[in-house]
Amino acid sequence: MIYKKILTFFLLVVLSKADAQQLTWQQVAPGVWKGVAGQPEKYDLVKASGSTPSLAALQKMGEASFPLKQEEIQATLTDGKTYLRFPLAEKEQLFGLGLNFQTVYQRGKILQLHMDHYGGKDNGRTHAPVPFYVSSAGYGVFINTARYITVYAGTAVRKDSKHPPVEKNRNEDKSWSSRPYSDAVEILVPAAGTEIYVFAGPTALDAVRRYNLFNGGGALPPRWGLGFTQRVKSLFTSDEVKAEVDSFRLKGYPLDFVGLEPGWQSRAYPGTFEWDKKRYPDPAGFVKDMLKKDIRLNLWINPYVSKQASFYKQIAPYTGSHTVWTGEVPDFTIPEARKIFFGQLKKDQVDIGVSGYKIDEVDGYDYYLWPDVARFPGGLTGEQMRQTYGVLAMRYSLDMFKEKNERTYGLVRASNAGANTYPYVIYNDYYNHEDFITALINSGYIGVLWTPEARASKTSEEWIRRFQTVIFSPMAMINAWSSGTKPWSYADVAAPIKELALLRMRMMPYWYSEFAKYHYEGTPVFRGMSLEPGFENKTNTTVKKNLEDNPYLEAVSKEVKDQYMAGEYLLVAPLFTGQQSRKVILPKGKWYDFYTGAYAGDGEIITVAPGLDKIPVYVKDGGIIPLMPPLLHAPEKGQKVDLEIRVYGSKPGAYKLYDDDGVTMDYEKGAFDWRTITISKDAQGKLKGAVDAAHNKAIQSYNKITFRFMTAP
Repeated sequence: MIYKKILTFFLLVVLSKADAQQLTWQQVAPGVWKGVAGQPEKYDLVKASGSTPSLAALQKMGEASFPLKQEEIQATLTDGKTYLRFPLAEKEQLFGLGLNFQTVYQRGKILQLHMDHYGGKDNGRTHAPVPFYVSSAGYGVFINTARYITVYAGTAVRKDSKHPPVEKNRNEDKSWSSRPYSDAVEILVPAAGTEIYVFAGPTALDAVRRYNLFNGGGALPPRWGLGFTQRVKSLFTSDEVKAEVDSFRLKGYPLDFVGLEPGWQSRAYPGTFEWDKKRYPDPAGFVKDMLKKDIRLNLWINPYVSKQASFYKQIAPYTGSHTVWTGEVPDFTIPEARKIFFGQLKKDQVDIGVSGYKIDEVDGYDYYLWPDVARFPGGLTGEQMRQTYGVLAMRYSLDMFKEKNERTYGLVRASNAGANTYPYVIYNDYYNHEDFITALINSGYIGVLWTPEARASKTSEEWIRRFQTVIFSPMAMINAWSSGTKPWSYADVAAPIKELALLRMRMMPYWYSEFAKYHYEGTPVFRGMSLEPGFENKTNTTVKKNLEDNPYLEAVSKEVKDQYMAGEYLLVAPLFTGQQSRKVILPKGKWYDFYTGAYAGDGEIITVAPGLDKIPVYVKDGGIIPLMPPLLHAPEKGQKVDLEIRVYGSKPGAYKLYDDDGVTMDYEKGAFDWRTITISKDAQGKLKGAVDAAHNKAIQSYNKITFRFMTAP
């Protein structure tokens, strides 16, 4: 009996040791390391997206030291699953871990990162369950798996913790907490191995940039994609679309692309992916007419194939075991399936001039999407396909436009890690305005784009408040598929709505340059305040250090989810329905009103009451904002516009102005230009401006350039 007990103990010890993995780290780019635990699966997020690192850009960022103690990163294999543990210091905060809508701080959360339609809770089930987090300590961690993973983000306390919480007596100690402090992030991957990537800083923004560049950089849309878009009602005809387009022109509202909803197809839910000849009797002529009016078309699809589709019999052998709304699900990992499905889209739509797609319902819900027990002919499980189906749809739809040497800009309901460079913006049917802004903030931590779209509103106040945030987002869109809402539908705010839409057009040189920095340098265009230098826990020297006597330090230490950075210089602080005023937390450094140039504050909390027609926007000292005339359409290839460069504050500085043809993929072959705008002081201390001459004579989008110094000396 005693020998049996000794043998059992011996086996337990051996098995325990066998489960522990010795992680070895390989540096794969400056500031980026890969670790391998167990035997990673052949299919993962990076392979699904086909992304390749922007090595030259990563090299430009420079080398950095491994940001954690390698021996404190642990991996264990048990029961065919991988258990990971990462150290977490007491004062660290965590950001990322999917497209969350209600929280920015993720420490203390338990999340199952699971592709789904967002259901109203930040529990990990969301449109972009990206398994990447960034720490306020200035590093990032990415788990490269296409599985549903569970993240304990500083919630579980091991008994062998190096920094355990202090035991407290709840009977007598009011500081007792049911959620004690934890010094680790623990992650459960339901597979016998995984790849792990660690990204160095030194700042959190640097770690995010390295993550984006590792996945190829951020998206660079065409210029027209950054204009204004209107999605028309579901069953509109070609004549109704033409009438709506003409109404925008006649009323003086800008418009660059129009979204056609399910009614463009002869059958939808599931789809035929063929034009309905009653509503669109001459598709090629219709698309051509729209292009003559400088209007692009974006078509709604979900990828589920009707038996009425002309190519149904061809694609049926390459579809999954389960249907969605009785439509068959193509397996896009199979080349034959891609050739048939995207071949139909190319022949029927892209070849006649359609400019993009809205890829709907590739996320969830469970009751209509395929179940996890589904099987696909390419060999993926239902789980792996669900985590990556939106990525696959984006990836292979882009090939159609690349073949034509054209850029696209579209919408999607599901994304994931690796899709950073894809020109698709996430949207959904959850319509909480405040949460939309939180999602916009969170999108910047995880390498995706999100639009706080406007659909309809109960009041004109709500309408203009929603519209204001749309203008300062990746896609300026009204989604009127159900409501039929137009920018002028609320008559009492129609005039300021027009001014906002025209402001969006005026700011196009700024937006375009900022998206170029996203692409080439990895800096997210729209991002949370925690990534802004001078914000978190860096206050004015005149402010007391005691939190109780220091409202500013207390404010920046809390979760900030209702203001964000837009590009290099702008701080946007939306108001919501019912608000007459709001508090804005300004980072350290002087800030100025975007509209007037007036001084706003320096490292302090201000209260603003801008009125209904203004969204509060502030520019940091030395801010340089290039603007163009308020055109009704984005400049076309070869079209030149004048440039007004607004300068804020008294600080000399420089800004990188990006230029290319705005339409083609030629920028990938080097057909682009960066021109430096320089602001300096003359002998009398007065600011003056200069702009580099174009370095690439074939790339010149600007005529006359003038400077406007917004801040009085």
